[in-house]
Amino acid sequence: MVRPGPLATVQDLGRPGRAQFGVPRSGAADEPALRLANRLVGNSEGAAGVELTLGGAALRFHRHAWIAVTGAPVPLRVDGRACGMGAPCHVPDGALVEFGTPTSGLRSYLAVRGGVVVDEVLGSRSTDLLSGLGPAPLSSGDRLPIGDTKHLGDIVVDVAPVPSLPETPVLRILPGPRDDWFAEDALTTLTTASYMVSPDSNRVGVRLDGPPLARARDGELGSEGMVTGSLQVPPSGTPIIFLADHPTTGGYPVIAVLASSSVADAAQLRPGQRLRFHL
Repeated sequence: MVRPGPLATVQDLGRPGRAQFGVPRSGAADEPALRLANRLVGNSEGAAGVELTLGGAALRFHRHAWIAVTGAPVPLRVDGRACGMGAPCHVPDGALVEFGTPTSGLRSYLAVRGGVVVDEVLGSRSTDLLSGLGPAPLSSGDRLPIGDTKHLGDIVVDVAPVPSLPETPVLRILPGPRDDWFAEDALTTLTTASYMVSPDSNRVGVRLDGPPLARARDGELGSEGMVTGSLQVPPSGTPIIFLADHPTTGGYPVIAVLASSSVADAAQLRPGQRLRFHL
């Protein structure tokens, strides 16, 4: 790693099935993007890759490799030569791969044929920023081992269309489980107002600025399980969308949960961007 940009982490599909032990799932925030990048280079969909936040990274390859980049559209160069996203790209031995700043979205994904094979922790190579499990965020000078490619089939995909990211995403939600803790018009407020992404957002959650959601009940809940996509509402009244590194439990009420198809869109929200919710 020559430079990591604002934030670069190793991610796979996380640590599912351990929430009862207090272990978050973690994994790629935009899971479909990582799965696609891996398919493009012939990896299994769950192979570990690199998640880049707002691009800006540079990596030196010490042997030739095939890579693919998906997610937030980002300028990509190999030894100064422009390469397209959503397609396999050959990297010669010793080449420098550089990423610019995404034109939209927040997180881009780099898959390398063979996968990134840092040590596993509890069955995953993912960096979890909340619990501290997995490898530390990448720093200049880090070396990332790449797995063997002999067992992999041929690369058979030429290109996958890069989907456009909407300027004002509309995230689909399902009400509850604690919508009864809020005033009757709270869901109406949530689905008719425009919210803005706060700069305090990260892989744990997207903090929003906008109209507060009024409570109908005082007090707080006992801690209960939380899932990715939960819209938890703290005392400020403005919701937080839980992402991949969210805590396994929480005590603030959840007014709604994102439909699974909207989680990846939430992972691509960048500070200052506006969004809406649809029930």
